[in-house]
Amino acid sequence: MTSIQEDVQYDGGPARGDLIFNLLLGVTVIGLPFTIGAVVRALWLRFRITSRRISVTGGWMGKDKTQVVYSQISEVRTVPRGFGAWGDMVLVLKDGARLELRSMPRFREVEAYILERINSRAAKAKEKSTEGFAA
Repeated sequence: MTSIQEDVQYDGGPARGDLIFNLLLGVTVIGLPFTIGAVVRALWLRFRITSRRISVTGGWMGKDKTQVVYSQISEVRTVPRGFGAWGDMVLVLKDGARLELRSMPRFREVEAYILERINSRAAKAKEKSTEGFAA
């Protein structure tokens, strides 16, 4: 059995700035739901982005795990938050499903890395499909 090496681009939780900002909002009654959401994300949300896949562990007590390989992703959408220090990212899959990565630190780097992986996989697939049909 051979194992394929996975290079880790990012392994960790959501941005700390998101938690700090929402804790400050928590002093008001209106900000309490946002504060609770940020605390839950800080405790149980984890991202792992490797050269082969994207894994998101979250939900109550971190019991939900989702894994997506780059060949399943058709589009990446991002929205900056916290004056651009972190951002929210949505991966649109080829079957129409969406995977949210909320409060992603270094989201521009991660977006560039994901797009690079998607484009390299698409180029390899195109190269394989035209192989043997050279003029």
